[in-house]
Amino acid sequence: MPLKMGKSTREAFGLALAALGAERPDLVVLDADVNNSTRTEHFRKRFADRFFNVGIAESNLVGVAAGMAASGKTPVLASFAAFLWCNAFDQIRMCVGFPNLNVKLVGSHSGISIGQDGPSQMAIEDFALSGSVPGMAVLAPCDEPSAVAATRAMVEHTGPVYLRTGRPEAPVVYPDGCEFRIGRANRVRDGKDVTFAANGCMVALALAAADDLALRGIQARVLDFATIKPLDEGALLEAARQTRGLVVAEEHLAWGGLGSAVAMALGRLRPTPLRFVNVGDTYAESGPPEGLLTKYGLTKDALLAAALELAG
Repeated sequence: MPLKMGKSTREAFGLALAALGAERPDLVVLDADVNNSTRTEHFRKRFADRFFNVGIAESNLVGVAAGMAASGKTPVLASFAAFLWCNAFDQIRMCVGFPNLNVKLVGSHSGISIGQDGPSQMAIEDFALSGSVPGMAVLAPCDEPSAVAATRAMVEHTGPVYLRTGRPEAPVVYPDGCEFRIGRANRVRDGKDVTFAANGCMVALALAAADDLALRGIQARVLDFATIKPLDEGALLEAARQTRGLVVAEEHLAWGGLGSAVAMALGRLRPTPLRFVNVGDTYAESGPPEGLLTKYGLTKDALLAAALELAG
């Protein structure tokens, strides 16, 4: 059954952040001169005295936020994910990760689905980079309700957090709202034959593939790994024991993301047949979002084919 379209995860984040601003006087927001794109503009319009435009200077953005965290504030900083992680990784490592400061990093325009903006602005390395920072929680919600819930969870969590948001409108996976806990995967569909472990835009595609599998008599479980780190190893182990294998799907490079984390965990806990659907080992290009997702294999059909291999 087709899912209803909702807001983009970046828009949902921005609105949720503004709502939290009314609850949390300690909350401050910093942006790298792209607040109309990251959607921190919603916070800026309501709480101008707690909003800081650092300019197109991501390294300085991180340093200022770290100083605010050290002074007792709860800073949320935002920029395009590619600029944040590729330009300012050393500052994140030394100013946030090493002292384990309570800084919340938000990267918008993630993945290849930003389309015509092109590869210079496509964050496809951000899971690998953020996950490599000790103590950093890494979140990738799939729709509007989960992005709202993830934003609250991020702000309430003690310690550094990276939240990935996307540009396109997203199908609503959680029409009745999302119960979001950092470190826990959500089972959005039950099944005993194969498991889809997905996050971001791939969750809705996994549900669509599960519908097609059901017509063939194959029951697919769908797990939403909106938290990549810390990883819900319990949900993985249960899926490995109860189904024939897992298809791991993410809008990220093949290395260093959810697939790598799942393979590392199950290699230790319970070796299990795995298939992977991701961007691969390549940069993408400029083009319409749907065309790029199709060209680089992030489709329902790719998920279906991988699951059929596992189902035998």
